[in-house]
Amino acid sequence: MDFVRLRTLRELSLRTTMAAVADALHLSPSAVSQQIAQLEDELQVELVERRGRGVLLTAAGKRLVAHVERITAVIEEAKTEMAQMRSVVAGELRVAAFPSVATVSIPKTIQLLERQHPHLVVVFSELEPIDGLAALRSWQVDLAVIDDLTLRGVLPVAGIETQKLGIDQLLVMLPKTHRLARKKSVSLADLKDERWALDARGTYSDTIVEACMKAGFRPMINGNCNGFPAIAAMVASGCSVSVMPGLRVLSNRGDFRVAKLDPPIVRTIQVAYHEGAQRSPAISAFIDTIKASSRHLAQ
Repeated sequence: MDFVRLRTLRELSLRTTMAAVADALHLSPSAVSQQIAQLEDELQVELVERRGRGVLLTAAGKRLVAHVERITAVIEEAKTEMAQMRSVVAGELRVAAFPSVATVSIPKTIQLLERQHPHLVVVFSELEPIDGLAALRSWQVDLAVIDDLTLRGVLPVAGIETQKLGIDQLLVMLPKTHRLARKKSVSLADLKDERWALDARGTYSDTIVEACMKAGFRPMINGNCNGFPAIAAMVASGCSVSVMPGLRVLSNRGDFRVAKLDPPIVRTIQVAYHEGAQRSPAISAFIDTIKASSRHLAQ
């Protein structure tokens, strides 16, 4: 069996559409489909079935992916053992992190690592937590910086270990002319009559809406935004208020006021890696260094 085809099937089990797998593996959707068809022809068994726009694995497909997981883990364990025998922090280390950590902690971490270990090259990819975790599970990266708020209901994941880097509080963003703009802390109930701009892509919005519902109201959303810049612009113009992760707000200060949320909503930021991978000198060095670079986070 061709391992490239096996890896493609494994990726399909994680992403469920040919197009998503094609993007992840830098192939065309037809090439992905062809690889799966060739694997089915070789094994003389149906591995996938189409459901609407997506693809589901058959029982045989799921069994085969379980074998691929074990094979991949053995290969990576062998790489780790060889690296341990060299006892040298060297080679290429692939890291994923979401935007606010990418801005605040990753550059400093890479700078320190490569200064201390000149034979190590860190390759960084900016990915939202859900995409970073998927890239880690499919062995496209060696480590992923994630948070528990975005991945509610997803963590823990079998075969993936995490270490805590710190706590990040969500903050209230207000127009400068807002009646609450000079307050140090604001409750969600204080904002029940406001219009809101929220990030349409992440589960922060789900968390915030749920918290508002518990506070007795459903937020009136007038901005479904794809990222922080649009949210900041909506708030600065006086059109909306918002609640966003503190790291994102404080590293992108704009023409708006910031207040603490009372009671607070927090997220735990973690670094994730495959089980046992911390024995790798390079991965161990990265974990130690990003912990040192994240001391500004509350514990």
